[in-house]
Amino acid sequence: MRKECNLDNLKEDYKKIQKEYSLPSFEKLNEDFQIEKIAEVETDCLVREIRKFVADKFSNYLRFIEAILHPVNAPMFIFSVIKSIDIEDKNKLVEIYKKLAKTEVRLVEVDVDFSLKKEAEFINESYKLWQGIKKDLLDVIDKIKKNWDNKFEVNNKGYFG
Repeated sequence: MRKECNLDNLKEDYKKIQKEYSLPSFEKLNEDFQIEKIAEVETDCLVREIRKFVADKFSNYLRFIEAILHPVNAPMFIFSVIKSIDIEDKNKLVEIYKKLAKTEVRLVEVDVDFSLKKEAEFINESYKLWQGIKKDLLDVIDKIKKNWDNKFEVNNKGYFG
């Protein structure tokens, strides 16, 4: 019951900043960035906490795509992923990577020079960016899944092999 109360409070607090900064609905942001977890955090700056969730998701995808595009010290499964994509998929990933990297740089700016307005702008920009790139990302992931069984290999020789 307590957790539900915190979530209700979060939604009420969000409505205030949503109106002030023209942010997407709570439901839409939560669907893409799991912001309901903020209900567990006590904060005076809700916009900053939301921005952190958005940034964490983008950073995780940036690292995953980077491992595919430049597999230095990558987990073994990444090499099977690389074999399962074609040049068109790789080009899609390069474009997504560029957009996420640009957002990562913008994140540093927002983090270093704090303002509620900049935090809200980052959330809005990031939400729009995510809506634009998730379809391409899902297309690539779908092809990886379809080709997975054909391309997945394990080197049985091991480290000393």
